[in-house]
Amino acid sequence: MRYRVLGGTGIEVSVHCLGAMMFGSVGNPDHDDCARVIHRALDEGINFVDTADMYSAGESEEIVGKALKGRRDDVVLATKVHFPMGDGPNRGGNSRRWIVHEVEESLRRLDTDWIDLYQVHRPDHRTDIEETLATLGDLVTAGKIRAFGCSTFPAEEIVESHVVAERRGLPRFRTEQPPYSLLARGVETSVLPVCRRYGMGVLTWSPLASGFLSGRYRAGHDVDMSGNRAALTPHRFDPSIPGNLTKLQAASDLIEVAESIGTTLPELAVAFTVAHPAVTSVIIGPRTMDQLEGLLKGAALTLDDETLDRVDAIVPPGTNLYHPDGAWRPRSLEDPTQRRRPLTDRAAS
Repeated sequence: MRYRVLGGTGIEVSVHCLGAMMFGSVGNPDHDDCARVIHRALDEGINFVDTADMYSAGESEEIVGKALKGRRDDVVLATKVHFPMGDGPNRGGNSRRWIVHEVEESLRRLDTDWIDLYQVHRPDHRTDIEETLATLGDLVTAGKIRAFGCSTFPAEEIVESHVVAERRGLPRFRTEQPPYSLLARGVETSVLPVCRRYGMGVLTWSPLASGFLSGRYRAGHDVDMSGNRAALTPHRFDPSIPGNLTKLQAASDLIEVAESIGTTLPELAVAFTVAHPAVTSVIIGPRTMDQLEGLLKGAALTLDDETLDRVDAIVPPGTNLYHPDGAWRPRSLEDPTQRRRPLTDRAAS
């Protein structure tokens, strides 16, 4: 297993990070089986585990906490805050009120005294970024977290956070967690260059494009809609939906690239992400032991320039063949009042 320093924190993390999103009711509800997967990953040299409060409504954190008993000191543990945890107002977001509340809940579920990397899961345009940074800095001072970062922030909001931190004398985001895969290369345009400019660690998510790069899907073959990922997000797999045929053809071409170098598409997909100079670690999110074993086979795979050139010819740099964060839309798009002047103002103009 290879290790890299996480941004400027001095913390060394494995190039493969074990993602725990599929542990719990959404993926694998068998806690003992999930623990076996976690232990196997640690035995193979993975020392970086990433979860979130909202994964299976907190169940994922509980599973991770139980599995790390006796091994906590050897693990760099990351979790996240932002998404609603229950009904009613003030049960989510990036406010001081919610972050201070929810970090305690995560510490309880994880059964730990500290979190190594606490990440803001998405932007919150209702909350001043200064408020969020100051709160996270206070948690570092209190010893509840060691470092903090952001997840799936657009480049302009990453830049704004650093500008505010510098002007106000606040600690800054040390990491970013963006979606990045062979089919979703949009972050290469600005997010990854911005992260390099500010010396941020980058841990990427969804290297298999929500299962589309598992090797099960290709052009000219029937799409099995009963699979776990396909059943959860059928709009991403249904060949009758515009755009999915393009993904299927790209997957077919990429399978040929993988086979030509004696590997599998999942192994190629994971190796591709860590080839980028801005990327510190790639999050692999297995649901079962078999999936973990398959992904671990590519841990030592290094892609040469010829292979990367072939990939570029199939999916050009900076290109997204699908919206990689389709499950979330910013408030500026969800709330019509954010896009429309009041009727009286429109009439006056």
